[in-house]
Amino acid sequence: MKVNGKTYYVYIVANKNRTTLYIGVTNNLQARLAEHWDNRGRFATFAGRYFCFNLIYYETFENVQEAINRETELKKWNRNKKEALINSQNPGWQFLNEKICGQWPPQNIVRRF
Repeated sequence: MKVNGKTYYVYIVANKNRTTLYIGVTNNLQARLAEHWDNRGRFATFAGRYFCFNLIYYETFENVQEAINRETELKKWNRNKKEALINSQNPGWQFLNEKICGQWPPQNIVRRF
């Protein structure tokens, strides 16, 4: 069931060399990617510390709890299983930021909170 008409996303971002992966959940993928971009190089966050802002995979959900459960499941997977999942949808590991956000890198970053 879709709650409040929202779509929820479980996503995987990587650093430019695709060696470090970060898995997250959000209800605004464009804003979240912009935040990861804005946080690059900031050691206070995992994604920022490792410059993970390049979207390589995402799934959509209508139910927030299902999205959270899927994020939890993916975080428990080993690297090989995560790579197989990414390869199933994005075999070239192309960065999808421009497809999702239109313009990349973002010009105006609007924080979610």
